[in-house]
Amino acid sequence: MTRINDFRARNHPAYWAFVVHRVSGLALAAFLPVHFWAMGLAIQGEVALDGFLRFTDQALFKFGEWGLVLLLALHMMGGVRILLVEFGPWSGLRKNWIAGTLGFGIATSLAFALALIS
Repeated sequence: MTRINDFRARNHPAYWAFVVHRVSGLALAAFLPVHFWAMGLAIQGEVALDGFLRFTDQALFKFGEWGLVLLLALHMMGGVRILLVEFGPWSGLRKNWIAGTLGFGIATSLAFALALIS
């Protein structure tokens, strides 16, 4: 028996929590080589690192830092939610936890954005 893809499942909050968790994890993994390259500049010396830090003191990079913090917060809280569902005494997908995860990620990234602009 072949299973027909049911698109109604893609409207469920748990599906979107899965998508956000997966995409944020992939984006964070894609960021790691850039981070390792920047840390490698610190090994090369103070002049190389200072030049890189001056280059990254632009608005586009500040926006990228905000996005990185948003991804980190969403991925972390999504992982905590999964751990609570898997190992906690509760059952079900807990839509309120999904909303809490999203709220925490947005609140954390907005607090970081306020720190960036001040």
